[in-house]
Amino acid sequence: MNWLPPFVLGLWGAVLLQAWGSGRLNLLLQADFHWLVLVSGLLLLALAGLAARFAPKRRSGRTPALVMLLAAPLVLLIPPRPSFSTLAANRSSGALEGENETLTFLSPPEQRSLTDWVRLLRSQPDPELYRGDPVRISGFVMPTPQAAPVLARLTVRCCLADATPVGIPVIWPEGESLKADEWLAVSGEMGVERVGGVLRSVVIAERVQPIPKPKRPFEP
Repeated sequence: MNWLPPFVLGLWGAVLLQAWGSGRLNLLLQADFHWLVLVSGLLLLALAGLAARFAPKRRSGRTPALVMLLAAPLVLLIPPRPSFSTLAANRSSGALEGENETLTFLSPPEQRSLTDWVRLLRSQPDPELYRGDPVRISGFVMPTPQAAPVLARLTVRCCLADATPVGIPVIWPEGESLKADEWLAVSGEMGVERVGGVLRSVVIAERVQPIPKPKRPFEP
């Protein structure tokens, strides 16, 4: 019996199930789509069983199967470590879903996430509306050319391939050491600054605390 094709199918089914069960998908795929990986893994295992039962005795197509066989352990042993700041620097800040709509419900300022603030500021951009509002947000440090780093998030509709960066400018405490991709919780208040003759909202950070990368770092 040609054991290689069913073995490869089963191995990749196990890889998908391991990714689903270990939480690794949180770095690659929006949570709403995790069930597709689970179903795919189960289907591959089922196909592996069928292939083992009805596999032809003639051995053919060994090269593609061997490549997939060698690739599977690498996927298991090398976890994904995407650099969010590098990814964000190579993507344009696209429109957030619903940003052009009038916001009819606003949560209290201290309960707004970074993405909530970005949506609000794009929908109602007058910075004087928010001066002095308390801010408690978290995100990763994204360096910007010729300016202070911003605090950013990646919004994802499906997977990492369609990730869109959103960020908010921050006036950091004097002497604060910032590293690209570092995750921070920032507390402070919303202020106003003039950039190129235009007023904009900016977070005046009063407390900056390093935090672990969230298990689900993407925002819808």
